[in-house]
This record gives sequence, structure tokens and C-alpha cells, in this order.
Amino acid sequence: MTRVLIVEDEPSFVEALEVALAAEGFDTEAAMDGKAGLERFRAQRPDLVLLDLMLPSLPGLDVLRAIRRDSDVPVVVVSAKDAEADIVAALELGADDYVTKPYSVRELVARIRAAGRRTVGSVETETLALGGASLDTGSLKLRLGDVDHDLPKKEFEVLQMLMQRPGKVVTREEFLDEVWGFAWIGDTRTLDQHIRRIRRRLETDPAAPQIETVRGVGYRLVEGER
Repeated sequence: MTRVLIVEDEPSFVEALEVALAAEGFDTEAAMDGKAGLERFRAQRPDLVLLDLMLPSLPGLDVLRAIRRDSDVPVVVVSAKDAEADIVAALELGADDYVTKPYSVRELVARIRAAGRRTVGSVETETLALGGASLDTGSLKLRLGDVDHDLPKKEFEVLQMLMQRPGKVVTREEFLDEVWGFAWIGDTRTLDQHIRRIRRRLETDPAAPQIETVRGVGYRLVEGER
């Protein structure tokens, strides 16, 4: 049974999540503040963490940072904060997904299942190359020129899809289905933020490929400058 740690200080949210997740076959534990959440995570090593950002004693981002120092367990941030800066901060620290309150419990359960079952990369190691960039599926590294970049797993998977189909449009639906693992119900800002972060990395090398936006459809990777 999948064990989910809920780190949330609103009792009503905790109670609703515990009931909904139990009905879906999940085993849950809850912590009502950041320090308690981190302590329970270290003691119990859950399979997935649902993490609020606005927590007593220790902010959610600090909890996420501490988790990522020694674990790649899936973390889904659930927060009333919906500003782009908050979403970017959580994703850059390694969150797998970001859900804003209020949310549909059905959607959240789908995202939890998707985050829990995703594995990174292919079974076999391969190196993908385009222009001045190469992507190693074994080490999860992006090489630009002589510089290696360690990528968070979702960022890696997004770039991997683009590099597997150079010059071809990858639709939003394809990204969300293959990287996040289910038909998307809410907005697509999580995908957009990952694309922005990848673009910033690629922009450091003029020979690297570029990501083009195909409005209303998706994204395409094309050769950079020579």
C-alpha cells in the first residue's frame, strides 16, 4: 500500500484528504507543521509527500529543500499560493507537481497516482544529442559544450521528449500525459515553468538547440546557432 505523508496545517483539508485517499487505497499519515512533517518523513520514509507551503514552525519550501537533500521521493505541493514566483521556487527545489487551492479531490488523487508511478528515463541508457547539447539518460545530465548540468527529474523528462523528436511539435497533451502521467484537468503552468527553466539553461550556449513555442499546440526543439 502506498504511504502518503500529508504536511498541512488546516484540519479540514487533512480530514478530507485522509478520507479521500483512504477510499483510493492509500495509507496516510499527517503532520500539522513543518518541523513535525520533516521529522515524520525522516522516521517513516513515505512513498509520497503532499506538502503545503504556508506552515507553522518551518516553511514548506524549507521542508522541501531538506527532503531533496537526501531523497527523490515524489513531492506534490498543495498551496493557496498561486503566484508564478511561488510555483517556480517549488519546482526549482525539486517538487514534482504544484496544485493550487481550492482543488478537485479527484484531480489531486490523479496527480498523486501519476507522481507515484513515474520513473525517470528509459530502461536502457541512451545519449540524445542535438546541436551543442547532449542528454544522458543514465546520469540525468545535460551537457552544453564542456559543462554538465544536473536536471530535476521532471525537467529532464520534458527535455528528453523534445530531444527524442527534434524538429517536431510535442503537444501539451503529450507532455502532460507522458511526464505527469494522466489527462490534465487544470491549468498547464507547471509545464510552462519547466519549459522556461530549460530555456534558461540552453541559452547559456549559443550552439545549443532552441525551444520554439507553437501557440495553442505545444513546443518544438530546433537547431541553435552554429
